[in-house]
Amino acid sequence: MGNGRVVPDVLAAVDLGSNSFHMVVARHSHGQLVILDRLREMVRLAAGLGETDRLDSDSAERALRCLERFGQRLRAMHADSVRVVGTNVLRRARRKRWFLERARAALGHPIEIISGLEEARLIYSGVAHTSPMSPDKRLVIDIGGGSTELVIGEGFNPILLESLSVGCVGLSALYFDDGRISEKRFERARTAVRLELEPVQAAYRRLGWLEAFGSSGTVRVIGDVLRQLYPDEPRITLGNLKKLADRVIAAGHIDDLDLLAVDAERAPVFPSGLAILLEVVENLGIERMRVAEGAMREGLLYDLMGRFTDEDARVRSVRAMEKRYHVDGAQADRVEATALALLAQIESQWGLEDPFAELALGWAARLHEAGLDIAHSKYHRHSAYLLEHADMPGFPREEQLLLAALVGGHRRQFLLEPLEDLLPPWDRHAEFLTVLLRLAVLLHRGRSPQPLPNVQLGVKGRNLTLELPARWMKEHPLTLEDLEQERQFLKEAGFRLSYE
Repeated sequence: MGNGRVVPDVLAAVDLGSNSFHMVVARHSHGQLVILDRLREMVRLAAGLGETDRLDSDSAERALRCLERFGQRLRAMHADSVRVVGTNVLRRARRKRWFLERARAALGHPIEIISGLEEARLIYSGVAHTSPMSPDKRLVIDIGGGSTELVIGEGFNPILLESLSVGCVGLSALYFDDGRISEKRFERARTAVRLELEPVQAAYRRLGWLEAFGSSGTVRVIGDVLRQLYPDEPRITLGNLKKLADRVIAAGHIDDLDLLAVDAERAPVFPSGLAILLEVVENLGIERMRVAEGAMREGLLYDLMGRFTDEDARVRSVRAMEKRYHVDGAQADRVEATALALLAQIESQWGLEDPFAELALGWAARLHEAGLDIAHSKYHRHSAYLLEHADMPGFPREEQLLLAALVGGHRRQFLLEPLEDLLPPWDRHAEFLTVLLRLAVLLHRGRSPQPLPNVQLGVKGRNLTLELPARWMKEHPLTLEDLEQERQFLKEAGFRLSYE
């Protein structure tokens, strides 16, 4: 399932974090990425989530202005392929569609919302690709505005991933919202982190690692502070972190921190970031931590580069799900080939020229029977549930929802409601892709290894004409019955199917 496409000359990754927005632009040269430009703005989007988890207008406008500047730079640098991801704050935000649509217009590219585990995978990839190669296990810690990711991996492969629901912006709002710092507040913040760490720390200690890296802005700033304060022993260690915590508490207020590396933008979240790092280091027994060069945006770049080669993480996820749920590979091959052949005939008429349409339809065809491993009855619903809720490395949330919608609608009644929750343009495209998948599955219902005859599909708007050889149709009366039933199902969804 590799695509072997040529990697674009200029790639860009945009990370819409809960605390800061980052953009990195790179040129692909001889199999390597050469960084051309970096931009970072502290937007603190997480601070704009109220008690109802809705973005307030001030935070949204601040974010959109930043994205307009990012978009202007991307256009000026002629980036050929761009990937934009949203993390914890956009995972949590309710009724965010209006913001995502305006953000897409400002930036010029759609925003993918990724899961915490996908965030952890990309962070690890960014660190692994920008650090010296080592066969030993490494631990990577990333403290973001809304979450903290912990990953143990070997080489480029993550082994154990977790995303904790605690970040420096959220923790700051709970314990340091007025800028005051006291020993009691700091200890309460550490306790909140400890509660998040408690269920996972045993597994991390048991697996172990040789080196520990911190990849976030929080860790980087703390490392800079320690180098200034303790030049003879500047490493990030438990002892140094405790000394720094005492100094921060003694300051009493963020305005009085008196730390050269902590600017006015970073100061409001510095005590909470320090509390998180101190608790992680102490509870996981980290002896010393290095500051990593890479982070999630570098991971995004390498992941994006992989999508143009045979290293697309999504392909590996699809293969893994086929194996895990004992998918009949021969049947998946047949349905995929027919679905893609039908798409090739009508993609221009239905506006499905986007390369991802072909990828999504192919993956849905390969996984449409995954639910059979649970039960035959309503297996398409089981398949959809698995695709929506499984951890699928490489897939952002919206892509998983699209696959789930296609697979969930591939047989029986054609339900349009699941498609309405997809972001444009896939809320419209998914309807057409589902029709193609339905026809491909129908034509292979007999699971015959014999190839299909020449199948011609024509469309005009929502009218479809399917042409099959008369002799073949006569030899397959059950297919004729299936097509008649399908005509009724499609009619209820607003399509008109005729066949000859």
